[in-house]
Amino acid sequence: MKVTKDAARSARQLLRLSHKDGILDHDRIKEITAKVSEAKPRGYLAILQEFGRLVRLDVEQRQAVIETATELGAQAGNAVIEDLRRKYGSTLTAEFKVNPDLLGGMRVKVGSDVWDGSVKARLTELKNKL
Repeated sequence: MKVTKDAARSARQLLRLSHKDGILDHDRIKEITAKVSEAKPRGYLAILQEFGRLVRLDVEQRQAVIETATELGAQAGNAVIEDLRRKYGSTLTAEFKVNPDLLGGMRVKVGSDVWDGSVKARLTELKNKL
């Protein structure tokens, strides 16, 4: 379903209303969704679809996934989180995963931003150049 400009504008307004002190409030999201579903304004399905997409992107932007080949120590993990919080804000949460396929280094994903400093990525890049 294609989202019209009006539906996208309405969804952005709803997203702004769903924040409380700069943080998404899940209760407000439920209330907004219920009210829009009940009122059924013109193009409400497209509005709700776009609103859901924007909420998902907002949640992903506040969640960091940090993959390493081996477990990081507490000090190194805290340093990575602090660097990311300086860039993305203090509300950022982090999840650490161990992925032996990386061979070494680290891959960090926050929302749609990905930093891949793993050995596997470097080897793949070298292979593609040759």
